[in-house]
Amino acid sequence: MTTQTSSGVREDAPATYVFAVCRRVDPAALTGLPGLAAGAPVRALPVGPLTAVVQHVPAAAFTEESWQQRLSDRQELERCARAHHEVVTAAAACGPTAPLALATLYRGDERARQALGEDMERFAAALDRIEGHAEWGIKVYLPAAATTGTSGSTATTVTEPSGGGAAGPRPDRDGAGSVNAGRAYLERKRGLQRSREERHDRVLQTAEDVDAALCRLATASRRLRTHSQEVTGEKHRLQVLNAAYLVAAEREQALADMVAALHGRTGAQIEMSGPWAPYSFAGEV
Repeated sequence: MTTQTSSGVREDAPATYVFAVCRRVDPAALTGLPGLAAGAPVRALPVGPLTAVVQHVPAAAFTEESWQQRLSDRQELERCARAHHEVVTAAAACGPTAPLALATLYRGDERARQALGEDMERFAAALDRIEGHAEWGIKVYLPAAATTGTSGSTATTVTEPSGGGAAGPRPDRDGAGSVNAGRAYLERKRGLQRSREERHDRVLQTAEDVDAALCRLATASRRLRTHSQEVTGEKHRLQVLNAAYLVAAEREQALADMVAALHGRTGAQIEMSGPWAPYSFAGEV
């Protein structure tokens, strides 16, 4: 007997999870991949002239509520993301592949064919765009002291003008001396503010210089949100650029050489990762 969940989804009904869309994929490349559901093979699903890489998953275990639970469980989310990426990577080894977002689900193969078929032109254009290319990630870091002017703290101490007591000018018996001390105090504060602004400008300029140089090598680029020190967990350096670049295969060595040259020129720490399937560019046309 068939039963249904509270959301109306049959407990035994399979949903079709879509990992990516490509022109063609060697079935052998997908053999043995666990995907997201035990016991169901990762396989190719023809969609007109293109191919979707899919897997049947139990619909009741992949409802919106279930995904919200996975998103709140870091370990489970990471497991799903790794499994998704493993399948996309295997498909990309066979040719240009447009990865789909995590948790792309349809109610069966026919619904998946219909929905993906409606986007056929967009997928075809994306595959043309990314063919012969890979995505490379670039993260640029500067020492925290270089961005704040301190040895790890954003606080800056201003020496009081007359030694001891509260900061700021302190009256004394000589009115002229008090005025001069006050002016000196304010001038020091202005100087510190200018120094902070200049350091901030240099940080921004470093990020812009690196991005501009890499954009000249890349077919396309995308600036991503930088991660704070709270996110990276690194107290001694600050991320000033986080970007993705779509680079033709024949320019990958030039990219590596440029990264090394930029490190030498700017003194920034530059982390380069890839090649990846073009997650950041597959949706562009």
